Amino acid sequence: MGKFIVYLETLVLMVVICLNALIGKFMSLLFPQTLRKIVLKAGLKLTMTQNPKFKYEDWGPTMFSMVFVKTTFKHLLVNMGDEAFKGAFAPNTRVIDFDNKEHKVLDFLKGNRPLVLNFGSCS
Repeated sequence: MGKFIVYLETLVLMVVICLNALIGKFMSLLFPQTLRKIVLKAGLKLTMTQNPKFKYEDWGPTMFSMVFVKTTFKHLLVNMGDEAFKGAFAPNTRVIDFDNKEHKVLDFLKGNRPLVLNFGSCS
């Protein structure tokens, strides 16, 4: 039942993203200044607008483009199965090493030794 819910959530997210892009594109054509205000106000909640080098003109118009929709769909589909379920095997999630090469978590498994994952921050 858990996997079905994950797939259903992904489908709902895809529909929401499509509607968001359609409404955003429509508003950008008819009400560009109003859309700009709405997006910047939403950005205040995420602190993305606090960086002075981060200008709306650089990223705002791309939020409602087909490239944005396709990229979002790609990431949703790639990561859809990366959710752990009680009693099931852990997902074999993609990871990037320090040389910027892509691996799967289980690529680091060696024999019968347990695999320990340590998530941390250097900041």
